[in-house]
Amino acid sequence: MAETVLETHGLTMRFGGVIACDNVDFRLQARELRCLIGPNGAGKSTFFKCVTGLLTPSEGEVIMRGQEVTGWQPHQIASLGVGIKTQTPNVLDALTVQENIWLAARRFHEPTEARDRADAMIDTLALGGIARTELGQLAHGERQRVELGMVAVGDPWLVLLDEPAAGMSAQDVDRMTEIIHDLTRRAAVVIVEHDMQFIRSIAETVTVFHQGAVLMEDHVDAVMSDPTVRNVYLGKKA
Repeated sequence: MAETVLETHGLTMRFGGVIACDNVDFRLQARELRCLIGPNGAGKSTFFKCVTGLLTPSEGEVIMRGQEVTGWQPHQIASLGVGIKTQTPNVLDALTVQENIWLAARRFHEPTEARDRADAMIDTLALGGIARTELGQLAHGERQRVELGMVAVGDPWLVLLDEPAAGMSAQDVDRMTEIIHDLTRRAAVVIVEHDMQFIRSIAETVTVFHQGAVLMEDHVDAVMSDPTVRNVYLGKKA
């Protein structure tokens, strides 16, 4: 059996009288790709924040490779070898693409190896033409690729991505799809995403959230054709 790298047991998050995440049990295996979908307010983003340490759950457990990390801060979770990309950019706009990716690699490697890894990642992401450009001057899709490069350059065994395709052009989405597929050769990946076309292009297993709980978990084709899922979320977009 494949190793379980991420699991939650009874994960619950309350905000006053509102239950944003309701007793969620979740399991992810090594090198598995999982997309989390659901309408706004369904609980998927709250679940993501509890797993990444941005929120401390009211109840339940978050376990990574057998170690309980419930309530850990994001930097503590990242130190385990987990790559995290949130909706809030974690980049330095005054530094170049190369400098940002090198700094991300330097967290885990010595300077020379960090430079080599940064250069290799720039080649992989087709960022060579803008490697010396400050991030503040880049288009949105380019910035998204740089952020993903900063996550991937540390060779994480688990990658957690919040809407990586948001606001991208079709060409950028195609490139992002290739990068994510490459990531799954060595890491498990969880993606919170709204873009149905993007999900169709990358997903196998999809977890659907609704009203804070898991409504369905199945192959993407079964999810897309399920009447209940279509009614609560996909509608005509499916």
